[in-house]
Amino acid sequence: MQRLYDFLRRHPTGVDCFWALFLLGISVMSVTPQQEAQGKDVTALVVPLMVLLSVVIALRRRMPEKMLLLAAALGVGQLVLDIPTMSADFALLVIVYTVAVTGARWASRVALTTGLCAAPLAQLRWPSQDTGIAGNLAITVFQAVPFALAWVLGDSVRTRRAYFAQLEERNARLEKEREAQAKVAVAAERARIARELHDVVAHNVSVMVVQADGAAYVLDAAPDQAKKALETISSTGRQALAEMRRLLGVLRTGEHQEAGEYVPQPDVQQIEELVEQCRTSGLPVDFKVEGTPRRLPSGVELTAYRIVQEALTNTRKHGGPNAGASVRLVYFDDGLGLLIEDDGKGAPHELYEEGGFDGQGHGLIGMRERIGMVGGTLDAGPRPGGGFRISALLPLKPAH
Repeated sequence: MQRLYDFLRRHPTGVDCFWALFLLGISVMSVTPQQEAQGKDVTALVVPLMVLLSVVIALRRRMPEKMLLLAAALGVGQLVLDIPTMSADFALLVIVYTVAVTGARWASRVALTTGLCAAPLAQLRWPSQDTGIAGNLAITVFQAVPFALAWVLGDSVRTRRAYFAQLEERNARLEKEREAQAKVAVAAERARIARELHDVVAHNVSVMVVQADGAAYVLDAAPDQAKKALETISSTGRQALAEMRRLLGVLRTGEHQEAGEYVPQPDVQQIEELVEQCRTSGLPVDFKVEGTPRRLPSGVELTAYRIVQEALTNTRKHGGPNAGASVRLVYFDDGLGLLIEDDGKGAPHELYEEGGFDGQGHGLIGMRERIGMVGGTLDAGPRPGGGFRISALLPLKPAH
């Protein structure tokens, strides 16, 4: 049954042709005896008229406007040729409904006007002899009602289809918007992971390189110092691996991971450990905390840690062998201030003028992106007396 229904929906013109033939057969059987009883030989006019009205049914969905004009012309022809109403005139009702559903707006208005005029004109042309004026008026109203109902029903179907089409369009648009938002979220997550990987790898690898160089230099003269440097390399590598496992675990959302495999995200409390690590690697760092330390939003704490980490990494890369650095954390009522300075030879101009020259261009670009995510401000550039300075203010309230 479903297959038959689907077949009929795929071939609407075939269905209309079937009903057109059915209407033509009914019309021929009902009109011819009536004409013979009246003694009129108008078959040569009636049969073509019935055939054309059947064509209106057959092509109503393919050419609704043209079929409406043809039906109106056939109705006028009936009036002129004095051919009384017959079963084939049912096509007028059908075409009024069809045009109201699928036709142009002007055709819909013409269909309504033509349908409402058809009944009065037919009653004036062929009035009932056995009824008075009131009776003819009642018959006229009764005959006009089907045309009005056909148009109202067709216009309601048009409105409903338009409503469903609007819903489908809206759903399609929302689906596209969801896909776009998903792509943006994926891109943002990738950028976040890229920043994290850059900060972790750049800092820890630079520490390991410095320690490895120092160990190679004092290997023969001071084995104890070389051993200590190798131990620092080992601990730094383990820390880097632990953080990278945490980051890569974000990507493996479909796999079961033990909670203990990932280290927690760095926070402000670990900045002192970071400073101590830099001191061990040979970079003198002066560290001070001003204000009353307190817990901050996790995003702010991670951003503060990464900024200090990136700043000290840049000092080690660009400051020269005798550079020293200072780190200041200032707790305000409404935020956290960071000031990282060094007295080295300074970074290349491209590092702060073009937005990032470090590595693959993730240095200060990553800082600005991180600070922008929490609604903070960043000022980076050379110090008046030499060296480099990075100043940042991280508000406690997230950016909107």
